[in-house]
Amino acid sequence: MYHRAMFRRVILLSLVPLIFLLLGSATVSLGDVGERVRAFTRPIEFDYVRWTFDAFEVKLEQAALGGANYLEDDQGSQLVREYNDLISRIEQMEAELSYLHANPESAEVANQIEETSAQLSQLYDERLEKRPFAESVLQSQLSVVLADMGLTFVGQPIPPVLYHSTPLPWALIVSPRDRIAQEANISLETDLILADHIALEERVSSTLDVSALVVPVGGIGSYPTMVAQSSNLNWIAEVISHEWIHNYLTLRPLGLLYERNQELRSMNETAANIAGKELGAALIMRFYPELVPAPPPAIEAQANEGEEEVNVEELRFDFRAEMHETRIQVDQFLAEGKVVEAAAYMEARRLLFWENGYPIRSLNQAYFAFYGSYADQARGPAGEDPVGEAVRRLRARSSSLAAFINEMAFLTSFEQLQHKLD
Repeated sequence: MYHRAMFRRVILLSLVPLIFLLLGSATVSLGDVGERVRAFTRPIEFDYVRWTFDAFEVKLEQAALGGANYLEDDQGSQLVREYNDLISRIEQMEAELSYLHANPESAEVANQIEETSAQLSQLYDERLEKRPFAESVLQSQLSVVLADMGLTFVGQPIPPVLYHSTPLPWALIVSPRDRIAQEANISLETDLILADHIALEERVSSTLDVSALVVPVGGIGSYPTMVAQSSNLNWIAEVISHEWIHNYLTLRPLGLLYERNQELRSMNETAANIAGKELGAALIMRFYPELVPAPPPAIEAQANEGEEEVNVEELRFDFRAEMHETRIQVDQFLAEGKVVEAAAYMEARRLLFWENGYPIRSLNQAYFAFYGSYADQARGPAGEDPVGEAVRRLRARSSSLAAFINEMAFLTSFEQLQHKLD
């Protein structure tokens, strides 16, 4: 155990020059459109360099202490469970405090606000104390899973698994109006509020005649990777796996060419989504078996005795199917040059989603340019884009997850992927 900890520290220190390469993958190489957009965003852009050095300092301290390396598997898992319970309490209390502040009779609940704020402050201190150990355990657990999957070198993942839970920057996505393509993805400061988002979108859209949207992200493939705080351990396992795959690919052609075009970006994100889900599920299965989701029940019921069975799923609003249909119709409008009609149609569809419990603030070309890159499942916002289907086909015919990732890692174009499948 001691030698493993020492080996990990040596690798960490030797990878310092690679931090800048991996950091570059978290920021977007911008072209002419991106530079014009940055005229609006420079004062409010997220400082990746400062964040990375602060996070890396924390990770080096963790490596020096090596606390997680001296815990048995069940001890480490229990530590993570306790930390997860703490995060759940923080989330509940933050929601309670927000509710109290929204009370129009705030003077009457002033004492409750003060008491809740004081309790939250104590929980934040406890989180600050326990977070490094919980993150270190999950990093070690994912490393074990990666070794099991054959995605390591002499038993160690390269680069080492490092993630840090932190408030994430917002992402400003910019697409042309006459087609769907991500021409800029700029990270913004974490403390911007909704009014700031809307004002920025309107300024960029009206001045540059583009489609703009500020979106939240769950993780960023910097190094260490950035992962949002959550008490959903299944989601955390998937996201830290997804972001490590981005780090892995950044050291190979597919990741290095991430910004070359939309097809390579979609190949990268779809591969990371597929791998993230498989690795995250394997981590939960091995270390937190009580959290393995139950298989979905067969949802069939008799409408009335003697009548045909009714599949309840068919009666529900199918978000992915409806979004898939929306994307196809938008693509058709834009291909015919009907930009105004496309905008009107997207707004009508946004209202439909709202009426069915999906509060999408803005549905435009930028929305599809961002969410359409994640095509690990059929249908959805990718529409008829063949890239996602091709990546899924390659995974289906691959003998293992490692074989799939290593085959994807050295692709430099969508045509190469098609050739492999043919």
